[in-house]
Amino acid sequence: QVQLVESGGGLVQPGGSLRLSCAASRSIFIVYSMGWYRQAPGEQRELVATIDSGDSTNYADSVKGRFTISRDNAKNTVYLQMNSLKPEDTAVYYCNAEIRISPATLSRNYWGQGTQVTVSS
Repeated sequence: QVQLVESGGGLVQPGGSLRLSCAASRSIFIVYSMGWYRQAPGEQRELVATIDSGDSTNYADSVKGRFTISRDNAKNTVYLQMNSLKPEDTAVYYCNAEIRISPATLSRNYWGQGTQVTVSS
């Protein structure tokens, strides 16, 4: 099994920045797409940003120009740099990855446990 361990959440003032990190808990054969999703209270979970194995990225319209997703394949880690944060960015942020643990296994989807991001003055 693999765990995705997130870090970097917290409380920040509007206009501030945070950087989220998500690392796999063990060595992995292949990591395909990686991404970040978020869920605000009373809302459905929504896509924030994804990055594929070729480093092609996709962003929700609401975060384009403010958030940047990146990955370090050597560390099996994905990052989300969040700038110009707004109160409406407040949510629990979840890491997601499509992982194939070994050549003998098929790939499957994994989720992190979530990290709280609160944007408030």
